[in-house]
Amino acid sequence: MKPPSIDPSQLDNTLDRESLNGTLDRANSDVVLIVDDVPDNLAVLHDALDESGYTVLVATSGETALARAAQALPDIVLLDAMMPGMDGFEVARRLKANAQTAHIPIIFMTGLTETEHLVAALESGGVDYVTKPIKPKEVMARMAVHLQGARERRQTRSALDAFGYATITVRASDGCLMWQTPLARDLLERYCGTHAPHTPSAVREWLTQCVRGMDHAEPPKLTIERGATRLTFRLHQRTGDSDGILEGGDWLIVMREVSDTAVIEAMSLSFKLTAKEAEVLYWVVKGKTNKDIGDILGSSPMTVKKHLERVFVKLGVETRTAAAGAAMGRIRQLHPQFEG
Repeated sequence: MKPPSIDPSQLDNTLDRESLNGTLDRANSDVVLIVDDVPDNLAVLHDALDESGYTVLVATSGETALARAAQALPDIVLLDAMMPGMDGFEVARRLKANAQTAHIPIIFMTGLTETEHLVAALESGGVDYVTKPIKPKEVMARMAVHLQGARERRQTRSALDAFGYATITVRASDGCLMWQTPLARDLLERYCGTHAPHTPSAVREWLTQCVRGMDHAEPPKLTIERGATRLTFRLHQRTGDSDGILEGGDWLIVMREVSDTAVIEAMSLSFKLTAKEAEVLYWVVKGKTNKDIGDILGSSPMTVKKHLERVFVKLGVETRTAAAGAAMGRIRQLHPQFEG
């Protein structure tokens, strides 16, 4: 015999205490947040999802939904489009604007079937929608698809975190930094002086260019240099459920720090150069002028010129181009990965 439906107001209070106490059983069930101002709709969905093994949270208003999502970080949100006060479209926009909740898939529940309302649901951040009257089996079938995708993304992020990769996820529509590994956070602070959810302006501009030119060529990498070290950014893959909905979607970007200190040391040993001469030659290989090199090394252009004259003698060349060519030939033998 089917148990009687739970009163939504009582359920709301109970689940709020559970979320605050941290007792949600995430290891054995997915957490679903249902947002609807109609108690009967909440009760029907709650019973069906609970019987299927989901952990269910409920909210009867937009404000409560935002608070509950921030507290519990559900795996998926079932969101009523039309509610008094803050409607579902605004709730979705706010969830997506918050880096903490932006990754959560949102399925809209709506009685509005006109195209403009369905488009509004998707543009505000929804990944899917179901029409009322709600059919629990249909809802669970749609949920299963998006939960699987969310689960795979969580596993990918956990793996990247565990292996110490410097990786970030950036939303192309507004350049918001949605997620980062600890190493990525440290590198962005050191090279760019930025903190989540702010993405460095150079990275935002580069991502926009990459997405726009995606159909034409392999995305170029971005490089930010700091002396003999540099930080490179490579576009890895699109993530999330926003493909085709929010232009550009969310993108996983892999960062890599490269130090050329070993290259400078190798040039010093190979050509019997002093440390300063090797540094000057390194920047000549990089195409820098004497003035540029002086600015980098804290020397005058005249001092750089004197160092370079001694480099020419030791390498047996007469021009910058010949010196750079000789250095590159030796570097390629010792450090094939070097990017001049």
